[in-house]
Amino acid sequence: MAAPAKATDQKDLSKALANKAAAGNGQGKTIAQLFDEMKPAIAQAIPKHLTPERLLRIATTSIRTNPKLKVCTPESLLGAVMQCAQLGLEPSILGHAYLVPYRNKKKEGNKEYFVDEAQFQIGYKGLIELARRTGHISSIMSQAVHEKDLFEYEYGINEKLRHVPADGDRGPVTKYYAYAKFKDGGYSFMVMSKRDIELHRDKFSKAKFGPWVDHFDEMAKKTVLKALMKYMPISVEFQKAVSMDETTKREVSDDMSEVIDVTDWSDTAEEAVNNGAIDVERDPDTGFPKDGAGDLSQEFLDFEDGKTS
Repeated sequence: MAAPAKATDQKDLSKALANKAAAGNGQGKTIAQLFDEMKPAIAQAIPKHLTPERLLRIATTSIRTNPKLKVCTPESLLGAVMQCAQLGLEPSILGHAYLVPYRNKKKEGNKEYFVDEAQFQIGYKGLIELARRTGHISSIMSQAVHEKDLFEYEYGINEKLRHVPADGDRGPVTKYYAYAKFKDGGYSFMVMSKRDIELHRDKFSKAKFGPWVDHFDEMAKKTVLKALMKYMPISVEFQKAVSMDETTKREVSDDMSEVIDVTDWSDTAEEAVNNGAIDVERDPDTGFPKDGAGDLSQEFLDFEDGKTS
């Protein structure tokens, strides 16, 4: 009998891994062991410049050093890592990609409750790397504008963009801009005020920690760069890659861009919990409320006792 195609193998393997993760209560496996089982699927998906061993080692380190990631559901962690694999981005402090823990709402029938899940986020450097891989861009960059800088821009038929950084004390940041030059000679740019960036953060950042707290400048540059990319003549493949940014996936697939994003952006209930309007008991180690979120992830608290890649 002929061997099935690799894509089919990966799809079947990915589905089996997702089922194992979702049924984690009975498996008694650590996330490190699931990562080890996931390695063949990653090997088929990952670009040549990165190895499954390196990716999983970096992901393991990210989870081990962040207590909040340790209690995230295994299926969301597997989904985030598979997105890293398919895009060829390392989830580390280097800024290519991040695994961000947060509280997400989950529905099962008429029941609604919060779970701790990992969201995949592309970093500023990762977004630039993806853009450069298209082969259509000769230069792409994002910059911060300070109060004392000379900065002029104009949209329309007489577009212009000029930025001369001030010497010495440049004052506080007031704006961010991004520009791209294309190999055919064209160019495009986008400008956003710092206030616009903060409004975007407040609307779309689920976590009260993570890159928006630790790396605001990079996330601000990424935000204006991503806004610019909506108007750039780029490939469908690139657009699919960008669409995976800031998503939470509970399934693993051979094409993660087609998996439904389950991020619940309505944060009224979450804010009530975080602000103390709803009194709940919190875990002293993670800071998360003890409201049943451990249904899917409690057995993974012993992660550090598991095998690493």
